[in-house]
Amino acid sequence: MIIELPDTTVSKISRALVNVREEGGAVALGRVLTLIIATRHGAEEEVIEAANDASREHPMRVIVLMAGDEDLDTEARLDAEIRVGGDAGASEVVVLRPQGAAGSNRESLITGLLLPDAPVVAWWPADTPAVPSQSPIGRIAQRRITDASTKPDPAAWVGQLGDHYAPGDTDFAWTRITHWREQLAAVLDQPPYEPVTAVEVRGAADSPSTALLAAWLRLKLDVPVEYHYLDSEEWGGGIKSVRLTRPSGDTVLERPKTGIAVLTQPGQPVHDLAFPRRSLRECLAEELRSLDPDDLYGRVITRGWELLEPATTETDG
Repeated sequence: MIIELPDTTVSKISRALVNVREEGGAVALGRVLTLIIATRHGAEEEVIEAANDASREHPMRVIVLMAGDEDLDTEARLDAEIRVGGDAGASEVVVLRPQGAAGSNRESLITGLLLPDAPVVAWWPADTPAVPSQSPIGRIAQRRITDASTKPDPAAWVGQLGDHYAPGDTDFAWTRITHWREQLAAVLDQPPYEPVTAVEVRGAADSPSTALLAAWLRLKLDVPVEYHYLDSEEWGGGIKSVRLTRPSGDTVLERPKTGIAVLTQPGQPVHDLAFPRRSLRECLAEELRSLDPDDLYGRVITRGWELLEPATTETDG
């Protein structure tokens, strides 16, 4: 069900939510957090769909704040809609479309709609403040999610994450390497228990996750780590491979194609592993499982990044 609220106010939206809750009874209760999505016109449906899917694991109120025309010469107006039921998964979605002066104070549009005594998560799917934690929305959020893959220069964006890091920040470029980190940690927990002496990470030039995985390995293993960006004709996107050098030989985790990884270890059979690229919904759901600051992420983008040597670029030459 979608309830349209043209030319409205925050107080009217709040009353409409109360009415929806009373009509829905227990179905409308039990929200565990408020997710604020700051996006732009034309891009909202994809992120709302991801939030709705994630809400089946994390029931929540979703507030979608659209970037509007904040020109003071434009008539001040706030249009909104409320989505519940089949149009909102296990969440209730409030879409705000401010115009003119109505959009000049974004924090005031949000605060009256927050769930009481519930954590707040802010997500910028594309356009991101220079310092998320100091932005009007970021100041009221316990967790702040960005996505380096949407930036014009993802590698440069990742390189600057540590410059403005604050506890509670995270980026989907980090979330997307969870399976890689889990698999590599599992490999090192098995015989032979030999030290890793060198690491090589290879990935696509537009993959910010490649550098983050390299920084994590540099931080955790305290050995030299090289990472290389591949020509686009050689590898289409994401991380291609990780090579761990040990005295008995190299352990290699490599994707010959998207969705599949091959694990090669000295003296052991070759293993094929399912390694699908993670969807937006999966990344969002993972980040909502723990609302405490991700201290490891903070160390990786600060200390790990400082220890990492610059990347090199490989070509088919």
